[in-house]
Amino acid sequence: MHYHDQDSEKLAEAVVSYALERIRLDPPPLDGPKSLSQLQAIVGNTITPEGLGGLKALEIFTQHLSHACISVDHPSFLSFVPGAPTESAVLFDLVLSASNIYAGSWLESSGAVYAENQALQWVASLANFPSTSAGVFVSGGTAGNLSALIVARWRWRQNGKGAFDRVRPIIVSSSGAHSSVGLAANAMDADIVKVEADAQGRMSGVNLRNAVASLDAQDRDRICAVVATAGTTNLGVIDDLVAASDLARELGAWFHVDGAYGAAALCAPSVRHLFVGIERADSFIVDPHKWLFGPFDCCALIYRDPDTARRAHTQRAEYLEVLQQQDLGDALANPSDLAHHLSRRARGLP
Repeated sequence: MHYHDQDSEKLAEAVVSYALERIRLDPPPLDGPKSLSQLQAIVGNTITPEGLGGLKALEIFTQHLSHACISVDHPSFLSFVPGAPTESAVLFDLVLSASNIYAGSWLESSGAVYAENQALQWVASLANFPSTSAGVFVSGGTAGNLSALIVARWRWRQNGKGAFDRVRPIIVSSSGAHSSVGLAANAMDADIVKVEADAQGRMSGVNLRNAVASLDAQDRDRICAVVATAGTTNLGVIDDLVAASDLARELGAWFHVDGAYGAAALCAPSVRHLFVGIERADSFIVDPHKWLFGPFDCCALIYRDPDTARRAHTQRAEYLEVLQQQDLGDALANPSDLAHHLSRRARGLP
């Protein structure tokens, strides 16, 4: 099944032909979902003892399955966040899949990681982060927020010198924060304090301080992170990042900015002033598959101090020891050490 033969050649030509035809469409078909019964009637069972074969599988996808998927790059796709990758990004995604790169370590994918790191440094520069900052591309904002908050909890417990090892942390965020912040809190066994948004939908400095002041001293010590949003999903609202940063520093807490939806607007000089304070963050995220014209799925997670992230996330196992022993002049070269993952594709390349 791994031999390249005439059938493989025909399938490759058909795949490339479909890809070229798809990116030429302007606009692409909007299409839409079908019910389970409709798909069962149209497609039937695709898993058979003999196998469908590549060409038949491609035919089923192009003729039926693709039309049961909404084209999020259609100009009329307005219900959710659209994604419109450039033609170059789509084509390079084909190159990436054909290359089958495991991009979790420098040892196995130094070329890909090198290129990804350059893209990450550009993202970091948008927020005026220092040149010593670093990051990693993960699947999306949910993975990015979780990974950053795991580091926040790790640092909080380290600073507690054992006092917080069996204590549930608290994450402070706006009532308008993305649902993934609450999901991360559940996954981390953390409590969450939701700050009521003001009339403009922002987490203001006043409301933030009032929410923290309502906690007793013991609970204030449990705060491991303050999470602000740079562009809420529903309205694009940006929290008071300066006030959030100030309070996080006073508490000794991690300051994380969820810019998955909105932080790409840092590219626009006309609105950069709205993001003042993001440069103070300990970490932030932005999704290239939203406003930066990359294909699904891709979130850039940036750390001010990547060494802290590495110490929180590095996995230890005998078969991984070689990844930590390479004398490459860069102790932070493994993307797997910077987020809650091990297996990953080089999703930052497209």
